[in-house]
Amino acid sequence: MAKKRFFSMRPPLEGLRAAPGWKRALRQPRTRLGAAILLVLVLTIFLSPLLVPYGYSQIITVDGQRDRGAKNLAPFEYSQMEREAIARGETIFPHIFGTDELCRDYFVRVMYGARVSLLTGVLATLVVLVIGTAYGAVAGYAGGKADLWMMRLVDLIYALPDTLMVILFSVVLDQTLMEHIAGTALAKLGSNLLSLFIVFGALYWVGMARLVRARVLSLKTDAYVLAARGLGAGPWRILRKHILPGCAPVMLAAAAMQVPSAIFTESFLSFIGLGVQAPMPSLGALANAARGALGSYPHKLIFPAAALFLIVLAFNLLSDGLHSALDPRAGR
Repeated sequence: MAKKRFFSMRPPLEGLRAAPGWKRALRQPRTRLGAAILLVLVLTIFLSPLLVPYGYSQIITVDGQRDRGAKNLAPFEYSQMEREAIARGETIFPHIFGTDELCRDYFVRVMYGARVSLLTGVLATLVVLVIGTAYGAVAGYAGGKADLWMMRLVDLIYALPDTLMVILFSVVLDQTLMEHIAGTALAKLGSNLLSLFIVFGALYWVGMARLVRARVLSLKTDAYVLAARGLGAGPWRILRKHILPGCAPVMLAAAAMQVPSAIFTESFLSFIGLGVQAPMPSLGALANAARGALGSYPHKLIFPAAALFLIVLAFNLLSDGLHSALDPRAGR
């Protein structure tokens, strides 16, 4: 007769190796829907500009001449010069979303704007995830006065107005950053967007730190952690091998929710003129430009708003599905 095991050295969730939890997450309709929407968006955002023969800042020309009649075209509408070129047998790529007031293809600008917003959200979330996880794990495992003082710093940062800090960082770091990034690929994004990453690294990690700390406080008294400590495992090994894998569900769900928050922050800053530098588009900048002619050209606001809505919806569905499937305390 097999002996019963009263406790195991194996944590309940071994990070990405917890196959049953991940299979349960993939069976969630919300997770599948969110992943499908996100996959279609990513493929469209990154592949469609390769197929469209226009750049995001390119002014439309026909036979080498600027087409001034291609201003504010409706979706799938051609200008007079383009119709004449089509009559001569030339092939003109359709303007799927129409054009803007500067005779630029709007579909390409929306795709590039969604690319900028999505990459900004993902990169800002990675910064938050790394800093918040490291800080919260150390605070929760150390406990005592170290935890007390570390969390008081978190409370102090929580009291800072994040929007005001973004604006201040953008103004203060404008000249300094531009001097260091001049002539590089980062110069296209501008100092405002780099300031946004700095603010996320300085301020927005506190929410992740609190979540990870609470999870570490719960896990560090479990039997498998106490057994590992009794066998002589060091604090860093216990954190890396036993506790942090158990924090994976909380971290992933919070990270999936942080991406829409970062995208909304970037879109808001671009909306008020503190986002990416022109002519580089973003969804917030496109929405701000469309606001002045909303009555005449409502599609200019609908397309970037729809792209922003789909991105946020996809990550919200992923976060909800991952949290309910991977976190044993969340229930079925």
